[in-house]
Amino acid sequence: MVAQAKTDVLLLGIDGGGTQCRARLANWEGRILAQATTGPANVGLALHESVDAVIDATRQCLRQSGLSGMEYRTVACLALAGACEPSTRGRARELPLPFKRVVITNDARAACIGAHASHDGAIVIVGTGSIAWGIVQGREFRVGGWGFPLSDEGSGAWLGSRALTQVLHAHDGLLPWTSLLRALFERFQNDPYAIVRWMRDSRPRDYAAFAPIICSQASQGDAAARYLMQSAAAHIDALSARMVDQGAPRVSLLGGLAISMQPYLSDRTRQFLHAPIGDALDGALELARTEAMGLSSQSEPAHG
Repeated sequence: MVAQAKTDVLLLGIDGGGTQCRARLANWEGRILAQATTGPANVGLALHESVDAVIDATRQCLRQSGLSGMEYRTVACLALAGACEPSTRGRARELPLPFKRVVITNDARAACIGAHASHDGAIVIVGTGSIAWGIVQGREFRVGGWGFPLSDEGSGAWLGSRALTQVLHAHDGLLPWTSLLRALFERFQNDPYAIVRWMRDSRPRDYAAFAPIICSQASQGDAAARYLMQSAAAHIDALSARMVDQGAPRVSLLGGLAISMQPYLSDRTRQFLHAPIGDALDGALELARTEAMGLSSQSEPAHG
């Protein structure tokens, strides 16, 4: 298999999250052939939509590299949000995927492998959702990331939800209005019932869409926004502390809100923070290579 793979096999890494799906295609030597980005790929929320995003991203990569129709030569690692849950991962594996071989795992595991170049370490992802994942001496463990609204504290979805709660509290006279709260209320034509109607069909990424204005207003000193960011950071601190307590020698903060969150983190969290060496696509490509060599492990981590 390995000798044949050196000339024939393509490696595909997929990083699927609640907002977008990224793909990276490489040859056996590791040379990047193409990259693509498509729509959300959270298999826990929308399995078939996620698979469509994966297939679309794959075909874009193959077209870019002049290899259209070569899925049967591709060994893929699909690192997808929501794939931590065993039954969801099982349903995804049952789908007729067009690859030569495929391993399905979650995006946090791939991100951790990429962030520390397969060495010991941990990550805390703060994006649409939040989760911590660590690898220490071959043992894998996770904390959080059980899904919004029950979990994913400190994430973009969590921030958006708490911000709208504060808007309704301000409307009821329980909190003072601030620039942030007024700006959010105006997006709903100053109608609290519009917020309630919007909530019925909204997904985590819809709540997370409010995170940029929260971060911006916090940097300008808005009291409500700063409180939200400080509250979110406290949750990220807790995730990081748990990783360190499990033996992780270093922690990388990842995700779309990572940079905005850093000024609010505790000194202890900062002490262990290290810039990631690579990203989730690097980790997914490493897992795809391992799968191609027939050495992939499907073991699941212990709970944190």
